[in-house]
Amino acid sequence: MTVTRYAEEHLAGILAICETEDWPSLPADPARAHAVFTAPGVTTVVALDGEQVIGFAYLQSDGHIQAHLSQLAVHPAYRRKGIGRALLEHATPLTGAQRVDLVTDTAEDFYASFTHKTFHGFRIYPD
Repeated sequence: MTVTRYAEEHLAGILAICETEDWPSLPADPARAHAVFTAPGVTTVVALDGEQVIGFAYLQSDGHIQAHLSQLAVHPAYRRKGIGRALLEHATPLTGAQRVDLVTDTAEDFYASFTHKTFHGFRIYPD
């Protein structure tokens, strides 16, 4: 396995993982997804098995203090092998931030395995 920065050749693999996770926003518009993964302040990395995308992490950052982990997913056949941790450990320094915030409803034990503080949070949706 290798972890590297996102390139457009990785897009189809990421979108396939999103579809597996039932995350429709990015697969709905691949051009928009590519724009998201390459936007200013965004760090996107992929885990590869050969040329197959087996995981990805997408973070947004101010480049100095704060980053937000927007999405992290690993292909179901590759889970529990340290890939999620490798993705985060590779991506976090690339953001330039001192800390990473995130919201999860499925992976509390995984994120709790990192040095962290737990806070109560909200996700606000525009009307």
